[in-house]
Amino acid sequence: MSSNSALSVAALLAVAVLLVTAPMVRERYPKTWWYAVSFPILWVRIRFTWRQLAWECDLAVTRKRAHAMIGGILVKGKELDPVVPRLHVGWPRPYSVTVRARILPGQTPDEFVDAAEAMSHAWRVHSVRVSSPARGEVEFTISARDPLANITAPGALARRKHHGRPWFGVSVTAESEETPGAAAAAKLLRIFVGLLEDGSSWVLDLRLLPHWLITGATQSGKSTLMNAAVVELAPRPVALVGIDLKGGMELGNYTARLSALATDRPAAVRVLGHLVDVVLERTVQCRVAKVRSIWDLPEQIRPVPIVVLVDELAELYLATDPKGKADALACSTNLVRLAQLGATLGVHLLVAGQRVGSDLGPGVTMLRAQLGGRICHRVADSETVKMTLGDKFPDAVIAAQSIGPLERGVAITTTNEGGWMRARSANIGAEQAQRITTDYAHQRVWLPGLSDFDRPGGETS
Repeated sequence: MSSNSALSVAALLAVAVLLVTAPMVRERYPKTWWYAVSFPILWVRIRFTWRQLAWECDLAVTRKRAHAMIGGILVKGKELDPVVPRLHVGWPRPYSVTVRARILPGQTPDEFVDAAEAMSHAWRVHSVRVSSPARGEVEFTISARDPLANITAPGALARRKHHGRPWFGVSVTAESEETPGAAAAAKLLRIFVGLLEDGSSWVLDLRLLPHWLITGATQSGKSTLMNAAVVELAPRPVALVGIDLKGGMELGNYTARLSALATDRPAAVRVLGHLVDVVLERTVQCRVAKVRSIWDLPEQIRPVPIVVLVDELAELYLATDPKGKADALACSTNLVRLAQLGATLGVHLLVAGQRVGSDLGPGVTMLRAQLGGRICHRVADSETVKMTLGDKFPDAVIAAQSIGPLERGVAITTTNEGGWMRARSANIGAEQAQRITTDYAHQRVWLPGLSDFDRPGGETS
């Protein structure tokens, strides 16, 4: 057999082995396959199709030579070849890549937004989302596959009792829980709750965005998100306070870990009023120490952060009798004060509701203005979507309204960088959340003065 024939047979065998093993490698090592095979193919596809795609989608600009007057007759110059925006492909992330382009004179980002669907088909990817991070630039976030299709808690969930690890790779060890240094303090209020559409972790950073508004209809995934947040906070030295006017049906699962739980409006008035007093005491402590935040205090005297969980916001405001209206006004006022004063004093709000509208009263609008973080699941009315996202990101309203009933857990969220993105929370059920928070009952912080939990162990007075 000649050398050429041997090489041909070897090449055929190599191709056959590749064809047989490729599906197995792709399934068992999807991330490696993406970086080694899928991304290079996508890069080539983008480079070779961009010019024609830009021309077909009216993203090319045709430049013409200047007109000239010859003998009183206007003569037009010959048209030049169309010019298309130049692409700059960034480094790939897991199953996604970012591409930037500088738009040409006369173009607007809206033209690229309209062409996003055509791009996703031409490049054979799951989706292309277009944004404009700076004047004169557009950015394409290209997702090769749907990262939100199936999100479950990894195996680390079963080991939390022993290691205290969040799901997505940032550890809070026993040492950092007891004596948090500067790095641990920065991570203390970074809550990992799921994945963003670009494949990165979905993080609620309460140091950066201290308060969050979470909306969603029944079975939209709102409770699952709250479960994910509480499970992340359970092993950390953080006080959790619950306000659940549906008799504790939702937040009652976390009772073993909660420092206080109000299940009716009078109890909510007492708990929120006490938290306002706590905030005012902390302002005095900071003023005496001549600092502007509790995080500037020495670790030995730094007060514990408090995260207030409010489920079903509308129940705080809906009242018919005079006493109920007075209590609702008190709750609204105290929530607004906590939102205004608590950011630098270690008091943070996670406020959830099925429906949020201006018809609930001016207090809702005042409170919303203080809740910088926004999360909108599938909702039943357009007013709630607009109240959640419309004042910050009008273009996100349409995206939120497109969430279907089968996309449980999918939401539109504001990001720590200042934009918005689709996201999906980890699938943590009520039983899992109850079991994990019970495992961390020893981390429960006793807040003296709260009538519902005025003694260690959770006995009521």
